[in-house]
Amino acid sequence: MNSISQHKSSAFEKFASKVSKAAGSTPAFIGALFLVIAWAASGPIFNYSETWQLVINTGTTIITFLMVFLIQKAQNKDSLAIQLKLNELVASNDLSSNSLVDIENMTEEEMIIIQKYYHHLSKLAKKDITIRTSHSIAEAEEVHSRKKEKNNKPNNTKKPAKSTTKKITKK
Repeated sequence: MNSISQHKSSAFEKFASKVSKAAGSTPAFIGALFLVIAWAASGPIFNYSETWQLVINTGTTIITFLMVFLIQKAQNKDSLAIQLKLNELVASNDLSSNSLVDIENMTEEEMIIIQKYYHHLSKLAKKDITIRTSHSIAEAEEVHSRKKEKNNKPNNTKKPAKSTTKKITKK
């Protein structure tokens, strides 16, 4: 892929990303809090009129309405990036089930079937002595049996450890 086209993004995408980051910052919160305090403090000046109330209602409604779209755009991009990274990890691992690549495009019924496999996998993992044992969703039973056989076989290459205890004999 060309490195120049790798980081091209639309003006709206850049704008949405910057606004989302700025809106989630401490200065943005302090600024919004200051505006609300200033509005509340101006209440007596405007005799708490309907126009005074309408100012805050209209302002917050418009800002909220627009922010929903900007934040959603930025969140969609972040979500897609995470999905692609996870797909790469699943696809690059020999023991991972490739059925999980592109899982976000499966139907809910298909996801429930995969969830049942993982539930079965968790039952197998709970039976293991160590938490370091791993299983693949596609090979759960076979891998579990193979690992169990390997762990139960006596290792002939190791010599038995010498006993450091002394026998006590009567004289």
